[in-house]
Amino acid sequence: MSSSRLRSHRRAIPGATVAVVVSVLLAACGGGDDSTSGAAGSAGPDEPSGSITHLTHVDPATFEPYVAAFKEKYPEVTDVKIERLTNYATEVKTRMSTDDYGDVLGIPASVTPDQLPDFFAPLGERDELTQTYQWLNKSYEGKVYGIPDLGNAQGFLYNKVVWEQAGITDYPTTPDEFLDDLQAIKDSQPDVVPFVTNYKDGWLMAQWENYRGIPSHDPDVVYDTANSDAPWSGGGDYEVIDGLLYDIVARELIEPDPTTATYDETKIKIGSGEIATMAVGSWAVHRAGRDIEKAGLNPDDIGYMPFPVQHDGTFYAVTGPDITLGINVHSENEVTARAWLDFLVDESGYSQDQGGLSPRIDGPVPDVLADFTSQVELFALNPLPPGEESLFSDISTASGIVTNDGKYRQQIVDDARSGNRDKQEIFDDLNAAWADGRAQAGG
Repeated sequence: MSSSRLRSHRRAIPGATVAVVVSVLLAACGGGDDSTSGAAGSAGPDEPSGSITHLTHVDPATFEPYVAAFKEKYPEVTDVKIERLTNYATEVKTRMSTDDYGDVLGIPASVTPDQLPDFFAPLGERDELTQTYQWLNKSYEGKVYGIPDLGNAQGFLYNKVVWEQAGITDYPTTPDEFLDDLQAIKDSQPDVVPFVTNYKDGWLMAQWENYRGIPSHDPDVVYDTANSDAPWSGGGDYEVIDGLLYDIVARELIEPDPTTATYDETKIKIGSGEIATMAVGSWAVHRAGRDIEKAGLNPDDIGYMPFPVQHDGTFYAVTGPDITLGINVHSENEVTARAWLDFLVDESGYSQDQGGLSPRIDGPVPDVLADFTSQVELFALNPLPPGEESLFSDISTASGIVTNDGKYRQQIVDDARSGNRDKQEIFDDLNAAWADGRAQAGG
């Protein structure tokens, strides 16, 4: 099916096929022995050897071809053990209270910039590594402590068939148009949930944080927010983003009971057409599409649309890291851990295979996002300046809001459903808490 182009005054929803293909790097290679030693064979002290453990939330089978290719490249490596943590954020936090948290792992969001040196080995100077890699957000005092495995653009996953059956052929360009389109879906297809909050999975409520920068098209939005006493006012990013969430819920355009459905359920229902839209990073085009196909449904029915704001007639999407990989500062096999990290991000093709943007500046755009990136301009947010890397997170914590954990947006959903606070009351309370947090954090 060919890609849709401009129609009338709005950009068309694309109809291109969504490829859901996991490329296999190599046929299975012969493995080494089962040794868990940090040294093996005749490898020199600076050569990868022995065994390491990689902690992840991803199905270990995903890494099998990459492990095989890595071991073929470095024959003295006996094993890369992929250990999946089911509830990653909670379990890895517990593991990090000890020295035993693997060798390579995704850096959890709960680790503040000033804590990075306590838990992770430095990977190099930021000024140097930014010449090669994007989204080096896990940095402190000029040193980088993590490199992303892949990157995401930020928008909405949607069922193209459902939207088209509601008579919608173009991307909504404003929050009001987006709300009208969801209402059109509800009116035309009463059995379809226009928008699923994924409230039960709090980590997905945190997705809304990733839209900051889009309403204003401001790459310095993190700095600007850290220096404002009232981010939820004046038409700023937080007012637009959280206002849209509130309105979707208040207009009853969401699932009947947000407290029950899990993402594992909703990702299949968006493929079946029981759900029309959800807030999630672009990683879901590939990963949800793969699971939709396994369920016997058509992954070509799902697509990805931008946040409903334009600037001078152009859509924009913020890009950022999916998982930022770091090396345990207590690792007994740092040489092999670093080689594995570098191999994943530089050589393996992992990011493209997983439907993600490359962490390398010169890396490719995956096929599953080709339609999206042909109609949407991508940009990244600027980090806070040296010496102020922790300012935003310090304010966020001191305010009690903690913007990246999803809980305060669950409260927005609760208030919008119950009517306990209207939108302005919510924003007034958030502004007051943020201003207090700034005072405490010295912002």
